[in-house]
Amino acid sequence: MGCEIVVFAGKRVLVVGGGVTGSAVNRCLESLGAICTTVDERKIDGKDLISLDEARRKSWDFAVVSPGWRQDHPFLEDLRAAGVALVSEIDLAWTIKLKLNPQQKWVAVTGTNGKTTTVEMVTAMLKRAGKNVAACGNLGEAVIDAVLDEKKFEVLVVELSSFQLQWSDLPEFSASAILNIADDHSDWHGSFQNYVNAKLRILERTEMAVLSADDAVVVESTQDWHGRKIFFTLGSPRGGEIGVVEDLMVDRAFVSDPDEAEVLAELGEIVPFAPHSILNSLAAAALALSVGADHASIRAAIRNFRPGRHRIETVLDLGNVKWINDSKATNPHAALASVSAFHSIIWIAGGLAKGAKMDDLIIRGGNRIKTALLIGQDRDIIAQALSKFAPGVPVILVDRQADGSGSLMEQVVAAANEISRAGDTVLLAPACASMDQFVSYADRGDQFRDAVLKIAGAR
Repeated sequence: MGCEIVVFAGKRVLVVGGGVTGSAVNRCLESLGAICTTVDERKIDGKDLISLDEARRKSWDFAVVSPGWRQDHPFLEDLRAAGVALVSEIDLAWTIKLKLNPQQKWVAVTGTNGKTTTVEMVTAMLKRAGKNVAACGNLGEAVIDAVLDEKKFEVLVVELSSFQLQWSDLPEFSASAILNIADDHSDWHGSFQNYVNAKLRILERTEMAVLSADDAVVVESTQDWHGRKIFFTLGSPRGGEIGVVEDLMVDRAFVSDPDEAEVLAELGEIVPFAPHSILNSLAAAALALSVGADHASIRAAIRNFRPGRHRIETVLDLGNVKWINDSKATNPHAALASVSAFHSIIWIAGGLAKGAKMDDLIIRGGNRIKTALLIGQDRDIIAQALSKFAPGVPVILVDRQADGSGSLMEQVVAAANEISRAGDTVLLAPACASMDQFVSYADRGDQFRDAVLKIAGAR
């Protein structure tokens, strides 16, 4: 797609997907004079949709496809056969940006886990440094909304999922971070390697790559990329890297003398204090420095930053039992980060595994788990891994009571409360997606929090 379609007045546009992305595309293009029609496989309350068959019978100037649609979907194959150009929201936003705000810089973040927190941290750092900046992409606000915002942002910090990267061909990034790569969404991509390849697409048009030196898949997968690399690590950084020396986060990449180091923060200033939080902070600092933030602003932002809800969120600390909500841990890699931060864990897990295996999570974290409370469609995958690699861990399968008394999460929390003792941590880190039993990971976390506080009130 080229810049010629920036003239949208009167264009007949098919918006494929009626969710958050599709709604933003529809709203923005109609504000520019396009005539938009939305199609979706599902019925969506409050949405005026046409069917796939009706969409096939009409002619379109182009179609904007939401990222959750597989590229080999039969409906999209039919559109291609009919000569309809398929465009992603990210590519559309970039095309509009080139016309309306060509000086605007984009920095991007991808990875299996930590994307949203890192994007939020970069944004906080740049705001502290006086930049006119917005966070957008996979974390909430659509990129096209940010591009068209009347504030004319100087920098966009863009969170990109593997789905969005699979669909995007045009954006150019001042810097891009790959935080980590672990098994996730293999069911959608078809294989883990396809998932890795989708993540690596972020490097095709970036000036600088911010990469985890502690993630073997990231290191191995990027060894043939020959642009400027800034590695971040929990170890002591070499020249050109960002890392940790004793209790300090230090920069040896964006300093005038690589033999010197600039302090970015004390580790004790990072909340929550956990290895993955430090890594996210390091990556965020590198991205912020790449577009002009200063070291003092980065330290001030880290000192005041608190991650969003459902990310290792302490719900309650009562009777020397901690109740932790990490419902955002929707895959094994994220759950392992949570499990690694605690000991004597009563672990609440299960849901939709999305094709991921649980073996490595249990091999590396099983010795921290005191009891596992398992829920959801794919809980047997976790139970089998526990049986094989941590056979001493008791497993309790929890289902909602047949008589409908109490929600599923109330049953889970009640079971955890019954077996918890002083020194335990009750950890909701499901290692799975939520949609089999909850509206979203946020709904799952909210129900956990409500049930915990209800139990606490009854004590």
